[in-house]
Amino acid sequence: MSTTYVLDHPDKGRIEYSDRKRYLWLSSLFMPLFPMLGIIGYFAFETQWALLVPVAFTYGAIPFLDWVIGSDENNPPEEIVPQLEEDRYYRVLTWLTVPMHFIVLIAIAAFVGTQDLTIWSVVLLAITAGMYSGLGINTAHELGHKKPEFERLLAKIVLAVPTYGHFCIEHNRGHHRDVATPEDPASSRMGESIYKFVWREIPGAWRRGWEVEKERLGRLGKSEWSLQNDILQSYAISAVLQGGLILAFGWIMLPFLAIHNFWAWFQLTSANYIEHYGLKREKEANGRYERCQPYHSWNANYIFSNIALFHLERHSDHHANPTRRYQSLRNFDGLPELPNGYYGMYMLAYIPWLWYKVMDKRVLALPHINGDLAKVNIDPARHDEITARYGAGQGTVATA
Repeated sequence: MSTTYVLDHPDKGRIEYSDRKRYLWLSSLFMPLFPMLGIIGYFAFETQWALLVPVAFTYGAIPFLDWVIGSDENNPPEEIVPQLEEDRYYRVLTWLTVPMHFIVLIAIAAFVGTQDLTIWSVVLLAITAGMYSGLGINTAHELGHKKPEFERLLAKIVLAVPTYGHFCIEHNRGHHRDVATPEDPASSRMGESIYKFVWREIPGAWRRGWEVEKERLGRLGKSEWSLQNDILQSYAISAVLQGGLILAFGWIMLPFLAIHNFWAWFQLTSANYIEHYGLKREKEANGRYERCQPYHSWNANYIFSNIALFHLERHSDHHANPTRRYQSLRNFDGLPELPNGYYGMYMLAYIPWLWYKVMDKRVLALPHINGDLAKVNIDPARHDEITARYGAGQGTVATA
């Protein structure tokens, strides 16, 4: 049964709206459970090949489904948005995903620790677990932007699964401040491969998150090592969780958890890489960067991956309005548009020459850039090469 939101507007008359994707959002709740299909297949068919199913589905089937099902560019009426955002159904879905991530990691770890598996199956399961724990970072991304303390607490808790407790602090108070500038370690530059970006993004984000939290505690007269440090609180939960898995299932957990953690982090790196590639905010006369606009983020309206990711792909509106809830995020005309959903773009990014071939021309064709390299955030190591290839404009030379 669908829910209809109704408003009697003084100028526009009666406005009615039903979210056609209301119950499709349940996909975001059940996506973290998908790795269990590989384990079920292992027992049902008695083959370790079944463990490939979650990876094949995520990196193969989802991009195909995005292509087949297509996009949804519709927005809820702005007058209805306050009602839509107050509907607890949507936020409860995000809350319920938090325990899912703990359950799935523990279940996969128990499977690895109790079954006679090849080393390649262990690696595959670690990647699978990490891939879906990366969804936990996405859940934290949605929750961590919200004002209720309960939701911020849940964000801190779920970040313990992939041991990425600094994310919300770094993302909210660092990335959103510096996004689409050469100073942002989480904004990729034109000509920069994802394999170069990862070495700038992961350590750079950690350092920035720690510095931001250190400054906050300093204003309160607290040490950065105090119990009030939000990063350390999340890491403490990580230590209990992953330490418990090591004690329960032995040494095999060390490589399993190391790969799991890194691959979860790399999923965030992959998202950051595709979300702002080559885009740059201009500096104003006062030396400050212009306000972040929707065209400073790459957008995607693909139905399947968006309902699996709490509308993360409507990233343009998110950066322009970061507290807006996922069900209310909007599409706008003239945005930078990705040619596939996130998982398809991840696969493209993992092949740098193909990524450049597809995306560089899209960067230059954007209306606000119009071929002007001076308006592009360019990798300094490839600045001369890119300038020679594409012609006029100097671009922004980022500091390494």
